[in-house]
Formats: sequence, structure tokens, C-alpha cells
Amino acid sequence: MKVFVDANILVSVLNKEYPLFTHSARILSLADNKNFEIYTSPICLAIAFYFAEKKHKTKSAREKIALLCRHILIAPATNNVVQQTIANKKIYDFEDGLEYYSATESKCTFIVTEDTEDFYFSEIPVLNARDFFEKYVAKKI
Repeated sequence: MKVFVDANILVSVLNKEYPLFTHSARILSLADNKNFEIYTSPICLAIAFYFAEKKHKTKSAREKIALLCRHILIAPATNNVVQQTIANKKIYDFEDGLEYYSATESKCTFIVTEDTEDFYFSEIPVLNARDFFEKYVAKKI
């Protein structure tokens, strides 16, 4: 199962933001499970780095991002992703469109985000971390 995680999932883990941390960390830990491929985009990483750097300073934020990148996959942010976002008149938030098309280009079957309403245009399921874990992971463990 290919799962795309949005920046807010990454930020909640890197900065240990409770109560989101508990479920977000469980989602990221699936990267070590052969039944899951966890993706994010360079844009999500940049956003996560920005917030981690504000809380932990540059050196620590770099170390956290480097560790994260050793475990998850990076979805492409290609010209095609940009052009699809521009062409989709349903999309009002450009960044969300980039994330969506990065996910679809990687053939992700789910998007996990705490801002599910931001992906109102999505043609693939969008769930928050808790709902995703309860529906698709907890029953299989």
C-alpha cells in the first residue's frame, strides 16, 4: 500500500506535537513494514524542516530530516505535477495541488493529513492519521 503523508504529519513527529504525535508517528513507522510504502514530497520536507528548525535549530532539524529521508520515499515534484495543478480549476491552494499530484504520480492510494478538507478535490481517499491507522493498520497488526 502506497501512502502519501502531508507536511503536518511530518511536523507533528519532528516536533513531537501532542496529541497528533501518537498517530502520526505510527504512520511514519509503517515505512519499516514491507506492506507499506510511505511517501512525501520535497515541498512537505521543506515545510517540515522550516518548523523543525524554528523549534530545534538548524543542526538538529537537518539531522531529523536526514533520518526521516532514510526511511521514507520522496514523491516527484515534476513539471507534470505543476502543470496538472495549474490545469485543475477545482484546486484553490496551489501547494495542496502539488502534494496531490506528487502523490498520484507516485501511484499512492491514500493521502494522510490532518487537514483532510484541504483535499476536497482528491480522487483518492484522504484520511487523518488516526482514522488511517484504525481503518487500515490496527486490524492487520
